[in-house]
Amino acid sequence: LLLCGFGLPIPEDITLITGGLMSYYGKADVYVMIAVGLLGVMLGDGAMFLIGKRYGYRVFEWKWMAKIMHAERVEVVKHRLQHHGNKVIFSARFMPGLRSLVFLSAGALGIPFRAFFLYDGLAALISVPAIVYSCYFFGDQIHHAVEVIRSVENGILIVIGLGILYFV
Repeated sequence: LLLCGFGLPIPEDITLITGGLMSYYGKADVYVMIAVGLLGVMLGDGAMFLIGKRYGYRVFEWKWMAKIMHAERVEVVKHRLQHHGNKVIFSARFMPGLRSLVFLSAGALGIPFRAFFLYDGLAALISVPAIVYSCYFFGDQIHHAVEVIRSVENGILIVIGLGILYFV
């Protein structure tokens, strides 16, 4: 979860889902999974915020950041954080892919850490238990979900194969 906070291209939700399923199968305690999930999420988010705070606007000059956060986008994020900072931070928790960029930007743009931690923490207190508990309570449905995914994958492969045959 900490590495996901740093932008590792694995959604942290998958880790939380795994924790919920481990609880469902009796390999872990659901409350421990929620606590570990909250700790990992907050550490990762806090790390991104502190990197932004430490390096400031120079963060947006880094090669990988410049591709994602060009000057126009930085101005949009800056404007939104300045006018709706708390709501943006709270909402970012529910936006995979944008989450770490918003948190990095919040640090770089000087949002107070207390405000960041409060609003991100409130959102995490909703999202983390919701994901872990959902998988814990509905773990018996995972086999059905896997079957549906497999049938969809097969359908996609068939369509791709037909498309290739058509063009060949």
